[in-house]
Amino acid sequence: MSSEDCKVDYSLFDVVVLVEDIPDEGLRAGMRGVIIEIYSQPVEGYEIEFCDEQGRTVAQLALSSDQFQIDK
Repeated sequence: MSSEDCKVDYSLFDVVVLVEDIPDEGLRAGMRGVIIEIYSQPVEGYEIEFCDEQGRTVAQLALSSDQFQIDK
């Protein structure tokens, strides 16, 4: 099975879970975010917005698909 066979198709507004800490942004593995933009050029990437319990944005950044997974 190739990595292409395991590829997940993400969509705008999918809820995702961070799989690694990003200390510079104050983000920890397990935090939930939402895909707000999908990039294909120059490389595939996803703009993810992370909010606090009050709905305020705490971070918004572009991530690669190996840094998050779909929230199940």
